[in-house]
Amino acid sequence: MIAPEDRRRFILDHTRPQAPPHTPELILHLADEITPIWRMTEEELGEIGLPPPFWAFAWAGGQALARYLLDHPQTVAGKRVVDFASGSGLVAIAAMKAGAAEVLAADIDPFCGAALALNAEANGVEASFTDRDLLDAAPPAADLILAGDICYEKPLAERVMAWLRQARTAGSEVLIGDPGRTYFPKTGLEQLAEYQVPTTRELEDMEVKRTRVWRLP
Repeated sequence: MIAPEDRRRFILDHTRPQAPPHTPELILHLADEITPIWRMTEEELGEIGLPPPFWAFAWAGGQALARYLLDHPQTVAGKRVVDFASGSGLVAIAAMKAGAAEVLAADIDPFCGAALALNAEANGVEASFTDRDLLDAAPPAADLILAGDICYEKPLAERVMAWLRQARTAGSEVLIGDPGRTYFPKTGLEQLAEYQVPTTRELEDMEVKRTRVWRLP
């Protein structure tokens, strides 16, 4: 098991600062596909106490959502924001760069807290972090809830979408970035933008993913 004080060092040892292709104005500590962390099996990761390292990559849904915020800062400026399933913190950092008053990044993987701290530092912003599972309670009070690439598993997708609809009913705006995941709902959302997001065949099934940003009406 990796102790909390060692998470930062682990991330620094297995990633390098680089710009995600769709948000080149930001710098994140990301893994290359050729690095050992990507080659590890689930069993190997479990032996060292590491959940799947989603925080080590800039996924297409998050890149699209971050791009939208940077290009439309009025969407987030001055608002209280929650970045759900934050991973690397890409979307949270973009929200702060675009002028959010405060951002809470949430992810059940505590490594994401270390990744967020490093990546926020690299971009000259600050955001709070929680590893509490927000799905276990009513959505927190927020002006805007952001969710990138959250529909890759059916049970999780259904649970998250129900929770996001609950947040929308309570008065929060909700924006979602999705690269065409199988379990993303096909109806009941308003499309705000569409992007061609560069990725790799080791992460995805193609080198460019058509990725959309949606709003819960």
